[in-house]
Amino acid sequence: MKKILILIFISFCTLFQSYSQSYNEIVDRAMKYALTDSLVQAEQLFREALKIDPNNARNALLFSNLGTVLKRMGRTDEAIEAYTMALNITPYSTAMLLNRGTLYLDKGLDSKAYVDFCNVIDLIPENIEARLYRAYIYMQRREYKEARIDYNVIVGKEPSHKAARIGLAMLDQLEGNLTGARDKLNLLIGEFTGDASLLIMRANLDLERGYPEAAVLDLEEALCLNPNDAETTVQLGDVYLSLKDKDKALKAYEKAISLGIPRSALLEQIKKCK
Repeated sequence: MKKILILIFISFCTLFQSYSQSYNEIVDRAMKYALTDSLVQAEQLFREALKIDPNNARNALLFSNLGTVLKRMGRTDEAIEAYTMALNITPYSTAMLLNRGTLYLDKGLDSKAYVDFCNVIDLIPENIEARLYRAYIYMQRREYKEARIDYNVIVGKEPSHKAARIGLAMLDQLEGNLTGARDKLNLLIGEFTGDASLLIMRANLDLERGYPEAAVLDLEEALCLNPNDAETTVQLGDVYLSLKDKDKALKAYEKAISLGIPRSALLEQIKKCK
């Protein structure tokens, strides 16, 4: 009887060892496929490993990796489901919460994304990525006071953080503090000299302030940095037209047409240049 029990025990241990090796080998192969962008094979193997041992402690990481693979394949809903399965196992993983939150945001599910980002901030109050995303959501909700708090936390930790500083400039503009907004943009443009988008932001601000001549200078400089920007070329033409400089306006509109803007979309402006 003892011999039978020993044989059963040995058989069980051998089976368990083989079972464990099979699981680990599949996971290793899945990771290699994921790292080499063989995403279909990686997905298949991650799912196979999860079926082999659905109660394995490593499955949270497997679900997370599966979510990342699905995200890279553009299968957003399935990726969210995979991250949710991972979070059911490890609910306090900030990386998984951030991954799911950004996918919710991509799908326009701001309320769900907001919850995930808040949970990250509860766990790590100075998490810059979560603060940045939450500030964006606050901006969409027009909750400017809350957005400013998040941006200030980011700048307090990283004073040179570009996106947060742009956010603060936008808040100033939205709240009517146009001078403060321009001061912030001046500093940003001085530091990031090759960023055409900052020049366009300042041009729009100057138009709002009633200084079209200043806006022209920034739009012209932005187009020197990015000469194929058709939308900015149209905007420059509109500002020229508002300043009664019809020749420059017409040239700008013709340039915009050459860059792909339909002539029919600019007929009214072109008529005013005659």
